[in-house]
Amino acid sequence: MNLLTIGGSDPSSGAGIQRDVKTFDSLNAYGLTVVTAITSQNTSKFGLIQPASKKILKDQLDSVFSDFSIKGIKIGMVYNSEIIKTIHNQLKKFSGPIIIDPIIKSTTGGMLIQKSAISDFKKYLIPLATIITPNKFEAETILKMKINSTKSLERAAKSFLEIGAKGVVITGLQFEKDKIIDFVLTETTKEKIVSNKLKRVNHGSGCTYSSLMLFGLAQGKSISESASFAHRFTFDSIKKAQKIGKGIPITKLTKDKISFELSKAINQFIQIENITDRIPECQTNFVFSKKNPSSENDVLGISGRIVKAGDRAIQAGDLRYGASKHVAKALLIMNEKFPQIRSGLNLKLEDETVYKLKKKGFTVKSYDRTKEPKKYKITEGASIKWGIKNALRGTKKPPDAIFHKGDFGKEPMIMIFGRSPKNVVEKVSNLFQ
Repeated sequence: MNLLTIGGSDPSSGAGIQRDVKTFDSLNAYGLTVVTAITSQNTSKFGLIQPASKKILKDQLDSVFSDFSIKGIKIGMVYNSEIIKTIHNQLKKFSGPIIIDPIIKSTTGGMLIQKSAISDFKKYLIPLATIITPNKFEAETILKMKINSTKSLERAAKSFLEIGAKGVVITGLQFEKDKIIDFVLTETTKEKIVSNKLKRVNHGSGCTYSSLMLFGLAQGKSISESASFAHRFTFDSIKKAQKIGKGIPITKLTKDKISFELSKAINQFIQIENITDRIPECQTNFVFSKKNPSSENDVLGISGRIVKAGDRAIQAGDLRYGASKHVAKALLIMNEKFPQIRSGLNLKLEDETVYKLKKKGFTVKSYDRTKEPKKYKITEGASIKWGIKNALRGTKKPPDAIFHKGDFGKEPMIMIFGRSPKNVVEKVSNLFQ
């Protein structure tokens, strides 16, 4: 998935386009950049700004869009009216999600937009926004109003919608003691996302948040899901902030290898041609376990599911340990006998799928749910364990797939297993591409 960030260059890589690319990379997305300004800054002080000319800015945008398919765009530092108008003219027909992170001032004190450009920022850029993500200071500066109560907060958020943004998240609010609040508002959504306040100054959390928000929207998550996802991971990045230079600590997103591999495989899975035809009524979950898992809490899955959205599949929900029940239970039984098998997903059962699996030399097992003893049927979660154990009985080689043809009120299903998420996707791709 290609994501474009348009903004200023920060040589410390704490913020700006460098931080965005680092964030995209941690999520296995490919980050493309268009530079609006070169800054000299570090973790202790802010130096000079050299804005890009209209000519080089337009040429950068042309070169990116002529070569790459862009799934989403983040706009950060824009500095002056010429930059703002050039971006507007180039992006006004873009149909994907656009996140606008209004960069007014750096953590180290540098002003990153000319005061004379703020009116053009409101006129030309805010109406492009799928979501705008100001912090309290940025919202107050743009709107020329104070946010000091719930009433003024809601009035400010509504003002962004009236200017033209489809949605707004005002971040980092401190209306409650020892709590940090992000306020989300769209035409259909109003919510507060709350976490404990971390008592530390950091460099890069705003850029990290907006980049995470863009990734969520580009994956097909709702605005509410994307905001929750961004809030949680930004909070974690602040906790893990590192004092790399002599000044303010820089936020850090840690690559969890299990999460990274599963996220990458999910992105590959949802791009398989006509994969929506293979998603069952109960939808698809895709899981990956830690080594030697002892419970579902050691199995990473999707808190929602991979679901059909028109003619495409999307990931609805975040990756969380313990999020999957049925597919995780099946994987745990499989892993108990074959510890090398740590990943799996469920698909709609079709005769054609079973035929292709066997024709391509995959090992396929099955079980009959109509023969399931009543004591297992009436016990929550016992059916899956009984079924997988029956399918594995007498087998000395781990099967690539296990299926059942359903029962009263039970949808027919097939599960594909593998050593890793990549291995599972390779098997599915082999069948349907």
